[in-house]
Amino acid sequence: MALPASYASDPARSRGRLHAEQRGETRGPRDAFQRDRDRIIHSIAFRRLRHKTQVFVAPDGDHFRVRLTHSLEVAQIGRTIARALGLNEDLTEALCLAHDIGHPPFGHAGEDALKAATGDAGGFDHNAHTLRVLTTLETPYPRFDGLNLSWETLEGLAKHNGPITRPGWALAEADAAFPLDLGSHASLEAQVAALADDIAYDNHDIDDGVRAGLIGFEAVVAQPHVAESWRTVTRRYPDVARDRLIAELVREQIGRMVNDVLDETRARIAVSGVERVEDVRTAGRTLAAFSPEMAERERGFKRFMYASLYHHPLQRAVAERAGEIVAGLVAAYRADPALLPDRWRAGLPGAEPGRTRHIVDFIAGMTDRYAVARYRDYIGPVDIAERF
Repeated sequence: MALPASYASDPARSRGRLHAEQRGETRGPRDAFQRDRDRIIHSIAFRRLRHKTQVFVAPDGDHFRVRLTHSLEVAQIGRTIARALGLNEDLTEALCLAHDIGHPPFGHAGEDALKAATGDAGGFDHNAHTLRVLTTLETPYPRFDGLNLSWETLEGLAKHNGPITRPGWALAEADAAFPLDLGSHASLEAQVAALADDIAYDNHDIDDGVRAGLIGFEAVVAQPHVAESWRTVTRRYPDVARDRLIAELVREQIGRMVNDVLDETRARIAVSGVERVEDVRTAGRTLAAFSPEMAERERGFKRFMYASLYHHPLQRAVAERAGEIVAGLVAAYRADPALLPDRWRAGLPGAEPGRTRHIVDFIAGMTDRYAVARYRDYIGPVDIAERF
């Protein structure tokens, strides 16, 4: 096994956890980042991802992706890149597995509804809510709230998309409790996790979109970002039916994007001269990245996917109904907090904005199907499409 790079995050030099843990309270021969990964996997919030929207709302088909399977796919890609670059695989995996934990039911449609419903309470952001879930809302330990993750994991989740100059209320609260140096860049492990997310959903959404019949395969392979991969696949397997080649196309695309990241990141590291993880944070720019050519093609492909899949009329209709469900639940719990489960009702603050934030915390944790069930219980029938 190759030695770790000098600029990799080192669990032995972690900045620690918010709450001190006695040695007798830790279990098994694991380092700090391995414990973080395991705490995430064993959390209730992680398990709920199996019933949260990735692309399709409450998909009836067994083969469509959900937030849980997406997160596992991101982790696989992230670990591959981290290993090749000599980075810490366990920290990378923890970040990949946790990156979507803050998503509410119905994905971005649910998030938009929560933003609108909480405008006077500071709004809602799924990235910041991830930190809130992991530091406050999960309560598996007897002496403190949250999972008590290491500083490096929390920092990576907060800043994997780059430095933050104007944090919203949820992230500001997490930062006030355990300062995360929001104005600097995150570790290379966090930067890799962000790229792995892009690679996973760009390519696996091709599979789901074609399977659902919402995007045409010929239109996909005509895109500049995909065309060369498709030519390679068809040259390699000239006598194989197209349906058998979709998965091969996805694999080819992932491989090309991963190799591009490796080449570009190694070049940027060499030019920057970084030698320690602290140098990565003060480098002044993102070091893990697509090449300019790949980045341009990837942006163009995203525009195509938004126009053809994410904003497809059927998807937009379902998203509109999903937003109505979430907004209806916010209104119902605000009007009658007795509808909240006992534990949530007992913790309801007496004044705003705390009351609304508390209600939104509860709703954001819902799965798609739980939200639909509560809407039917408290408001009325719902005709949201659950099948493609």
